[in-house]
Amino acid sequence: MRANRDLLADAVDAVVRNDNCTGCGVCALVSDRITMGLSADGFMRPTVAPRGGDDDAARTFQASCPGVRLRAPDSEGSTHWLFGRVVAAWEGHAVDDFVRRAGSSGGVLTALTAFLVDVGEAAVVTGAAQDASRPKRTVPVTITSREEALAAAGSRYAPVSVPSAWNGGGMVGKPCEVAGLRQYLDATSGDDPILLSFFCAGTPSQHATDGLVQKLGGDPEQLTSLRYRGDGWPGRFVFTGAASGSQDYNESWGHHLGRQLQSRCKICPDGTGEHADIAVGDFWATDERGFPTFDEGEGSSVVIARTRRGAALIERAVAAKVLALSPIDLDDVARVQPLQSERRAVQLGRSLGRLLAGFRVPRFRGYGALVLALKNPQRNIRAARGTRSRARRSRRA
Repeated sequence: MRANRDLLADAVDAVVRNDNCTGCGVCALVSDRITMGLSADGFMRPTVAPRGGDDDAARTFQASCPGVRLRAPDSEGSTHWLFGRVVAAWEGHAVDDFVRRAGSSGGVLTALTAFLVDVGEAAVVTGAAQDASRPKRTVPVTITSREEALAAAGSRYAPVSVPSAWNGGGMVGKPCEVAGLRQYLDATSGDDPILLSFFCAGTPSQHATDGLVQKLGGDPEQLTSLRYRGDGWPGRFVFTGAASGSQDYNESWGHHLGRQLQSRCKICPDGTGEHADIAVGDFWATDERGFPTFDEGEGSSVVIARTRRGAALIERAVAAKVLALSPIDLDDVARVQPLQSERRAVQLGRSLGRLLAGFRVPRFRGYGALVLALKNPQRNIRAARGTRSRARRSRRA
């Protein structure tokens, strides 16, 4: 019987069927039988072409896929309860005012990407950008110049599988994409490219983008450009085409895009890019109650060096006057990242809720979930109950 089974297809199907797929696309590196495409729900999902066996590919998939397993990386410095491994942390922005405005959060990742390719520290960096031929979609892109880095500036709150296009060099990706690529390389070649990431609150369905464009009077199929953020901080959701429209960040993300996230994102133990060399997020201003405000202003980022190599790269970028940074206390950052704090605090409860609803969940190790659950028992009980109810409804749908 075993000889007749397609072990790779079975392994991939188990991840997708249990709603544990992040859509990262690392599996497309594991085997050329796997391609990524949009599912009926509007998320990137793998399709496995029929063929025999592939025991080795199945084992590599199991070792790589963040929908199967995820282990927190070893720290080269200290460990923060929310942000994980830390060598050093700063607040800051790109020195170039154009880059700072173009980026979603101070332009730091755009500036670093341009710096890497400009000085030859990476011949190529794989990232994500608007699809030139179909602007409503987000696609992987290859960045080899400052101009290409600027063209890819700005967040893309949409499904994309950046690692599926990786062919060496550096990468800028979501935390799950970076973690998946790192696990894949650990299981195969042992290569160690420079990896950059950003704080991620989850991946919305493509249907969320299409629906928001339609709500604002546009046609998703007739766009000439679409920007989720940037051109200011936090920047507006803006599209142009046969009709044009825009909406502020709080409305576009908080009331539309952020409400249509894939299931795996809701139990994610790492929304801040622990597997990267450098991770960047918004350092929001706050009101008198300590809650983030989203008034337009000059972009400000929190920049975390996860590795000594990442810290050295940041130091070179500061010396070259690419970045302007000052040290920061990460406890101050935790206070202005309430979504990340809440998700980390109740991650165990949410995972338990999915288990009680009959779903498998990935094996998460090293993220301190039990300690956080014991510190927040009632919140985790509520999270387990709510997650179980929602998961049962989705299974019946």
